[in-house]
Amino acid sequence: MDPHLLRTFVAVARCASFSRAARELGYTQSAVSQHIAALESDLGAVLLHRRPVTPTGVGTRLLEHAGPLLLRLDAARADIARLTVAPAARIVIGVSPLAMTRQFTGTLAEVRRSQPRLEVTVRVLGREALTRDVATAALDLGLVDGMAAPNDPLHLPDAGLLRATAVAEHPLAVALPAQHPLADRAGLRLADLADARWIDAPDTAIPLRQLRTASGADGHRASLRYEGGDVRGLITLIAAGLGLALLPRPVIKGAPGISAVPVSAPRLVHRVEALHSDTLDGPPALLTAALVAAAG
Repeated sequence: MDPHLLRTFVAVARCASFSRAARELGYTQSAVSQHIAALESDLGAVLLHRRPVTPTGVGTRLLEHAGPLLLRLDAARADIARLTVAPAARIVIGVSPLAMTRQFTGTLAEVRRSQPRLEVTVRVLGREALTRDVATAALDLGLVDGMAAPNDPLHLPDAGLLRATAVAEHPLAVALPAQHPLADRAGLRLADLADARWIDAPDTAIPLRQLRTASGADGHRASLRYEGGDVRGLITLIAAGLGLALLPRPVIKGAPGISAVPVSAPRLVHRVEALHSDTLDGPPALLTAALVAAAG
């Protein structure tokens, strides 16, 4: 399967238009049509309905494979580039919102003091985008967070020859308004909160789909969706009584109008990992080592 044809197919399916995909890819519309026809001929199946332009059942299944396949190809190219290009005196770091901790900022400040000429860029990204950008070398290092059992690694997408180094673990707690009837509880079981009103904040809290899986209970439905990357904005919505969220306790502690009730079951933690290539060196290696040391 020609990856160029596969990229064209993904673009047409995403744009729902041959002409828009052609403009995005820098091809003529005729070339895009030829690419799709060649891919369909190779696979022996029709992948797209033409009017309107939507994936067929076979096309939908191919799209499920296409993302990971193309990411692995991009990751392979980036990995080779890392081995052949001399490291620069700069570092681009991706951080998911809940990984932007005092531990990270304090450690970064120490590294800057030891290397004052180092150029640093910090990008706050969602978890999926962060993993993709580390794999494709758009980032030199990523700090990604998530929920896991104690001492277990995060379940991250397959993105090539990447390594994850644990740099922090903190208890998780249910964030709810201070006046909530459950605010004074010593602990809460996630399964007992299946019917509560939740805020779906996929990048600034533990995603609700993971809560359903961890608790083994249906429910945990969203009464509001928050698509921002500002954790303070999410906390403001919780304090206003618009829903609950599962967050690391250090994030909630001391927040006005918020109570943090520990999760008593199942046993879960908030984990932060440094995501990097397995050929880590230079400033990214220095920062990762400093983060691990700071975690003790």
